[in-house]
This record gives sequence, structure tokens and C-alpha cells, in this order.
Amino acid sequence: MMLDFVIIGAAQAGLAMAYELQKLQYNFVILDKEEEIGASWLNRWDSLKLFTPTEFNHLKGLDFPAENGQYPNKYEVANYFKTYVKHFNFPVQLNTLVERISKKSTHFEVAHNSGITRAKNVVVATGPFHIPHTPRFHKYIDASIFQIHSNYYKNPSQLNPGKVLVVGAGDSGYQILNEISNSRNDSVYFSGDTSVKSLPQEILGKTLWWWFTKTGYLSISKNSWLGKKISESKQPVIGTDVKGILNRKNVIPVGHTLNAEGNTIETKQQTLTDVKNIVWATGYRPKFDWIEGLELDNDGYPVHERGISHIKGLYFMGLPWLYTRASATLGGVKTDAEFIAQHIKEVYKPTSSKELV
Repeated sequence: MMLDFVIIGAAQAGLAMAYELQKLQYNFVILDKEEEIGASWLNRWDSLKLFTPTEFNHLKGLDFPAENGQYPNKYEVANYFKTYVKHFNFPVQLNTLVERISKKSTHFEVAHNSGITRAKNVVVATGPFHIPHTPRFHKYIDASIFQIHSNYYKNPSQLNPGKVLVVGAGDSGYQILNEISNSRNDSVYFSGDTSVKSLPQEILGKTLWWWFTKTGYLSISKNSWLGKKISESKQPVIGTDVKGILNRKNVIPVGHTLNAEGNTIETKQQTLTDVKNIVWATGYRPKFDWIEGLELDNDGYPVHERGISHIKGLYFMGLPWLYTRASATLGGVKTDAEFIAQHIKEVYKPTSSKELV
């Protein structure tokens, strides 16, 4: 059976693309490695909430079921995805880990743990978070110190008694630092940039995203001078009071972590010998080497033009700054999906019923 499209990934980017392909009457299947829809959100820490309010979280055709101004939690996001799939009756194949994409003369072969799926086109919507990154020296740390990456962190109950070191100054690092330092009397060391700016979720009675929309911030192209400057600059932490957290009595900033061995952690400001737990909120590394013939940029991401790759028929959704800052948001992916769908409509004719056999 030859499909028009295979979509890899059943989170917001894949679902936004599925909506457009269904509207254009292409036949497709969505492949996802998880056991249930929304697992990419459910697998993250328990207290996680979106920093975009409800009115900026709608996918096309079915609004997010919450009042405007609310900031949905991860369970609400996962349930929205489940409802969205059911509402449009999208064909989804779960428990399917894609291992390789190969371009043939007339189609793609998508090899996975259940076999091979063939399609004329492929949309990769696996997002930017692939391989949890920790510094190499973490393997030299004594086994008595509990280590966990933010990808696997759920809540403070996972941690051993004693002092905690949180490493990483992004949104995840500061949110986890906030939660742990609020829940424990022990000192919590913080390793990361303390000069990071933070933005409140509301300004003068309006949500931050309302201001972003009105000022045109979310629609600035990454190819423009301003877009390049913004995308390359240090991103602020949104919705978390960075200064307030760092001023807590039990929070001790120690500068960047430089090295570690045994029970000793070397940081820029201190040598730590009493750490019992480390949470590595140190980000991820992209992994696209399973796509044959794909050209990557210096950061390891696919070379593309608004999601259209140099391999004919291969598209990408959900990458950071795919085209604008909004590309990384739940409600922003639909604009990228619309653009790619318009391109597809112009260059590709749906497979006939005879070809499907």
C-alpha cells in the first residue's frame, strides 16, 4: 500500500499537519513511538504548565477546552490532543518507533519496529527534544549521589534526603529550582546563569502573549535582521520570578559546574562535597541521523526553508524557530502547517485509489 504521507510524531506539530492533509484529502498515517496520545507531555514533570494562556493554544478546527487567561497543565494538554485525534478520526499507529527513513526513486520507505511503511511524502514532527544532554563528567560522580535529567524528573519526592544541585538556567531549570527549593528545608545549590532576565505572564492586565501578538513579535521571521538577533540572543525565562527564587535563603548560586569526580563537584564559585542529588536541566541534543541523505546545519538541525527540506517530499514541523518564535508554541504551529500544506497542494497530486492497493 502506498500512502500519500507518513507523519512522524503525534504531538501538536504532527496533529496540526494532519488537519491540513485531511482537509486536502490526502491519505496518511501518523506514527508515534509512545503508548498513548499526549505522552510527550505526560512524561514531563508533574507541575508543568504552559506559559501560553488558553486563547493562544488552539489548534485549527477544535478550540482548547478551557477559559481564556488560564494556563493549562500537562494533563489538560494531553487530553486535548486525545480529543483532537478522536474528533477528526486521524489514523494513528502508536508504539511505533521509526528507525530509518530512506528515499527511493518514487517514494520513501519508513522503517520502524513494526515493519516498513511506504509513502510518497514524509512529515517529520518529532520536535527538538531528542537526546537528553548531560556533561561527560557526570559518569565520574559517585553512585551514592542521585542524578536525574529534567527529562525524567517528575517531582521532589524522587530525590534522596539532603542537599540538591540544580544545573541549568533555562525555563526548565528555574521552574524545577523553584519547586525543589519551595518543598525542602535543605540548601539547594543552583548552577547556571543568574543574569537571565525573566518576563511576567501578565503586564498591565494583559497576558504577555497578547502583547507579543499586538507588537508583532511572534510573526518576526527568523530570516530578518531582527529575527536573527532575537533567535541568537539569550532567551528570557517566562512566568518564573528568577530574582525571587535566587533570593530565597535556601538557594545558593554557585556558578557554572566545571567538573566532578566522586563526591566532589567543582563549580565556578565553590567546591561542593555535600551534594546528595543532582538535577541536570541541561537541555537536549538533536538527532536526525536516522534520515538518509539529510543535510544538517552546524547545530545538528535539518537544513530547510520554512519546513521544506532539500529532499523532495520531505518536510519538517515543530523545530525551534522553524520560521518565527511562534513556531515553538502550541497555537503557533498551525501557521507553519498552513504554509507547508499550501506548498504541497501546489506540487503534489493525491494518490489514486488504484495506487493504494
